[in-house]
Amino acid sequence: MSKDRDATIDLMIEFVMEELLSGNSQRKRAMVRRMAERWPSEPALALVFAVTSATSAIEDSLGNSTPQDPVIPLGYRLSALISADVHAVQSMGQVPSMAQDLLHFWRRVDPLFLRLQ
Repeated sequence: MSKDRDATIDLMIEFVMEELLSGNSQRKRAMVRRMAERWPSEPALALVFAVTSATSAIEDSLGNSTPQDPVIPLGYRLSALISADVHAVQSMGQVPSMAQDLLHFWRRVDPLFLRLQ
C-alpha cells in the first residue's frame, strides 16, 4: 500500500472513531454517507475496512472489564451493510467499486445510507 493510501485510510479510521464516539446519534447515522462523499475516489471496500478497524480499536480500548458500548455492535453492523452494498455494486459489474459508486447505488437502488441523516 502506498503512503498516500495509508494516510487516507488512517484519516478514514480517525473520522469513524470520532463519529462513533461523538455521542451524537445524527453524526453516527450520517457517517457512512459522509465518508463516501468525502472520499469518493477511494475503493468502496476502504470504507468497510475503516469502519471495521475503528470499531475494533474502540472495542480494544474498552477492555473486557467494561460493558459493551452500543457503538461496537453499531460499527460492526454498518460494516456488514456497507459490505453487502459493495457486493451488490460489484455484482452489477462495477469492479473494483469506488465510494462514488456506492453513492450512485444508494441514489438508484438502496437509499438506506442516504436516509440516515
